[in-house]
Amino acid sequence: MYIKELSLVNYRNYNRTTVSFENKVNVILGENAQGKTNVMESIFVLSMAKSHRASNDKELIQWDREFAKITGQIEKQNGPTQLELIISTKGKKAKYNHIEQQKLSQYIGALNTVMFAPEDLNLVKGSPQVRRRFIDMEIGQVSPVYMYDLSRYQKILQQRNQYLKQLQTKKTSDITFLEIMTEQLCEVAARVLKKRFEFLDLLQKWAEPIHDGISRGKETLKITYKNSIDVSDKEDLSKMIEEYAKKFEQIQSREIDRGVTLAGPHRDDLIFYVNDKDVQTFGSQGQQRTTALSLKLAEIELIYSEVGEYPILLLDDVLSELDDYRQSHLLNTIQGKVQTFVTTTSIDGIHHETLERAATYEVTAGEIQRIK
Repeated sequence: MYIKELSLVNYRNYNRTTVSFENKVNVILGENAQGKTNVMESIFVLSMAKSHRASNDKELIQWDREFAKITGQIEKQNGPTQLELIISTKGKKAKYNHIEQQKLSQYIGALNTVMFAPEDLNLVKGSPQVRRRFIDMEIGQVSPVYMYDLSRYQKILQQRNQYLKQLQTKKTSDITFLEIMTEQLCEVAARVLKKRFEFLDLLQKWAEPIHDGISRGKETLKITYKNSIDVSDKEDLSKMIEEYAKKFEQIQSREIDRGVTLAGPHRDDLIFYVNDKDVQTFGSQGQQRTTALSLKLAEIELIYSEVGEYPILLLDDVLSELDDYRQSHLLNTIQGKVQTFVTTTSIDGIHHETLERAATYEVTAGEIQRIK
């Protein structure tokens, strides 16, 4: 799949623009604060209906405007597809081939993207929240059911936390309602956990040989999932529900004391081991970057294996963060296979045939035009 044409209206610093792209590497040049990253972000938002860098959708709408609109003409194996996302102060509307989708979970997955930005190098050494977000975003692209379950989990979790706060402050003393919510939470938490286990099995399958290649056979990458309950990925759903129920029974009084839910997928984490050592704690910066790069390249293959088409790769100002060897490995991997967008202030010093053959665009003050 690839983006043939992208249109932006009132999006960040773009008033109204339409640009055509090639089904190969597209390099977007420009000085800082001109709008390079905004183009990348808009493609990601069109794919995932949320930004990778803005927590509030209102930030995406141009100042003093009521809405922003992103439209993409997508070419897929089964023919052309038009996607449209309108972001307003009232919420979001997503259209697939001109038909409005009732739920965003029905829309997400129509366009698959893999974003690799400098902050993704923090995937290994950053907080557990960064790694949970990584899992959720990637599974969501290939499994609409997961997005639905995760959304339900977050709603029940929010309600349960509010009720725990009431119990903590003695505004109520009815444990029965807490137990009903706990039962609901256990069921949906088990489904989220099951899907995460399945995803990580696939991620391990693709990331391990990629990491081996980047490290020239010197390193072995292993990914483990650190969860709140004592179950393995081999357990069935009913066993996971049962274990969550036990856990919440054990910690109920602590949760009431604290006024917050202390177990569940929202507190889980990923641990990366290189040659059996925790790379977050004991790995060098080079090992941490190789691990992050391996995960991103594994995502590309994983999505291809699940949906039958390669996703679009967004490299936002990341080449300058990688040394020559990792740059070359990345560019060799994508060559002729994945539509790729690269933002950079300059490609001077990056000598690779993939970039020399690329379509090149220049961004100046919210205007984008092709220069090669």
